[in-house]
Amino acid sequence: MIQSPYQKYQQAQAQTASKPKLLIMLYDGAIRFVKAGVEGIEERNYEKANNNLCKAQAIVHELISALNFDFAIAGDLLMIYEYMLHCLIESNVKKNRELAEEVLVHLSDLRETWIEASKLPDVATSV
Repeated sequence: MIQSPYQKYQQAQAQTASKPKLLIMLYDGAIRFVKAGVEGIEERNYEKANNNLCKAQAIVHELISALNFDFAIAGDLLMIYEYMLHCLIESNVKKNRELAEEVLVHLSDLRETWIEASKLPDVATSV
């Protein structure tokens, strides 16, 4: 399968990124897909909405699978991620833009938190 230079660059970025950077990349992808899902709902392009909200759900599932339960915060993050999944599913089924926008707020807040946390020396090696 032929990949564009951009796809090759993205693949190299993911393969060489640190754990905190990978986590932030996941948040970036989820945010991008939720925004595209909201656009699909607004445009009444329900195929676009469905495809993108499902991609966002897949990323949230990946975030769940990456949780390290050696840390107490993992249980709290699991509850947040499960709530976001619920909102994404409801948003997709009911074509409710507000639920997806709520998820955007949570994803953006968590992304910013991880950016700040990744600057701490202990977090960069233990994520």
